[in-house]
Amino acid sequence: MTMKKLFTALSTLVFAAAAFAQSALPPVDGEVRKVDTDAKKITLRHGDIPNLEMTGMTMVFRVSDTALLAKVKAGDKVRFTADKIDGAITVMSLETVAN
Repeated sequence: MTMKKLFTALSTLVFAAAAFAQSALPPVDGEVRKVDTDAKKITLRHGDIPNLEMTGMTMVFRVSDTALLAKVKAGDKVRFTADKIDGAITVMSLETVAN
């Protein structure tokens, strides 16, 4: 196998693994306590987050995309995914759910 083919194969594998890891994040139920658009953060009361080995609690999260914050307000019931990005626990997806 040439170096170019090897590099291409390894690159494809890395991107596939990253995509799989993103899709494998477990959804977590929570409730919005506070939205801080200026700080790009959200406070959630949430259930257990298995991929982070975290028990349920209320805490402040960074968001991966500030557009997520425009979708919710304090008191909303939500389902979200979270992961550790650059050392900070970050909300990766967020959607409201019916009460």
